[in-house]
Amino acid sequence: EFVGLCLLSLDVLLSAEVSGLPGGDRLDCVKASDQCLKEQSCSTKYRTLRQCVAGKESNFSRATGLEAKDECKSAMEALKQKSLYNCRCKRGMKKEKNCLRIYWSMYQSLQGNELLEDSPYEPVNSRLSDIFRLAPIVSVEPVLSKGNNCLDAAKACNLNDTCKRFRSAYITPCTSSTSNEICNKRKCHKALRLFFDKVPPKHSYGMLFCSCRDVACTERRRQTIVPVCSYEDREKPNCLNLQESCKKNYICRSRLADFFTNCQPESRSVSSCLKENYADCLLAYSGLIGTVMTPNYIDSNSLSVAPWCDCSNSGNDIDECKKFLNFFQDNICLKNAIQAFGNGTDVNVWQPILPVQTTTATTTTASRLKNTGSETTNNEIPTHNDSPACANLQVRE
Repeated sequence: EFVGLCLLSLDVLLSAEVSGLPGGDRLDCVKASDQCLKEQSCSTKYRTLRQCVAGKESNFSRATGLEAKDECKSAMEALKQKSLYNCRCKRGMKKEKNCLRIYWSMYQSLQGNELLEDSPYEPVNSRLSDIFRLAPIVSVEPVLSKGNNCLDAAKACNLNDTCKRFRSAYITPCTSSTSNEICNKRKCHKALRLFFDKVPPKHSYGMLFCSCRDVACTERRRQTIVPVCSYEDREKPNCLNLQESCKKNYICRSRLADFFTNCQPESRSVSSCLKENYADCLLAYSGLIGTVMTPNYIDSNSLSVAPWCDCSNSGNDIDECKKFLNFFQDNICLKNAIQAFGNGTDVNVWQPILPVQTTTATTTTASRLKNTGSETTNNEIPTHNDSPACANLQVRE
């Protein structure tokens, strides 16, 4: 029986090598590491692998020379049969950075195309419709103003203790000025990550993905993350340079890989998303906020988003840079997910989609992007017949 889930992941790409592992029972990498260190045969190979990783260049994202060392290759081959090889992490977990460090040390020699790095995070298996089943913000708070959904969402946040506390915690460092800078960007980013990791999506998404019909609303949505501090800078770096900077940080690299995994466009799917899951895409997108790759709405006239970078000074890498940037700006999967949240709809995941050939594993994901129609200034999904990607969207009961 065909199942319409075609996620390109490490497990799929290397299915012949890891087929002996139990697929659905993964330990988090911290626990898997502790378990491995208690077993002599695993411990010996794991320590060898860690020495291989530590002996490389300071930029841990490069795999130069690792596979050329027979001892390192032997250690990796042996560890492929252990739970450590198939471990994952949870976003916002207590030892997240340590967990991710362990994950990437295992993944190190296996990476291919950078846009196809597998997500180190355990799937959440949530749906937008689970969020929509909660009482709508406006109906439970009749005192809120009408007509500006982003203002309504901000007021609803202030009426929720958790949302108000974590929002205040990022507003302060993101707006406080110091003697030399407008704000403390590092503290601002850390507080923003906590906000999106800890606040329920009903409230955090309500502020970030609210549906708008006018500029006042869209500008409030764009200002949600205090862009003058968290997003903007004096100069825009080249996007590929920004990507390299991101890959030097375990959390940023992981959040970026999660975004590429869960927001991959696919024109043949019902939702225009390869994974047919809007909730996973929005979770992955929000996870980037608070890293050097922090994205935001480009302007108040569209749903196009981008990190603070451009493709000037790209030289011979101009095409690769544009593909990277377009994965944000022209990503129909992400745009449909944002629209779906703003309109209270979700994709019917049981609709079959055409199988995606595994030969696409070596291609650049962003090359499949398609812009299926003109953009409007709100989040609302058109219901007319010239929008096939959105025609079958509905709330799952």
